[in-house]
Amino acid sequence: MSHPARIEIIKYLSASNSCCCREVVDRFDLAQSTVSQHLKILVEAGLVRFEPDRQRSRYAVDRAALAEISASLGALVDSCCSGR
Repeated sequence: MSHPARIEIIKYLSASNSCCCREVVDRFDLAQSTVSQHLKILVEAGLVRFEPDRQRSRYAVDRAALAEISASLGALVDSCCSGR
């Protein structure tokens, strides 16, 4: 997630049920190969699901995974900052 483009891609995917790589490329000023690499990293991290769909593969945010990360970070912040 360290790359700002990945955060923007997550935001974009969150606004729809799923998108193909071309839709993401059209939205951002990035090469298709760059978007593909970012999507691959997000899929490997478990934040985005890859769904084969005939000729155009679809990508969708894994909302359960994001909710789990959010809860874990919230618990971490609570435990670290509760004494302040």
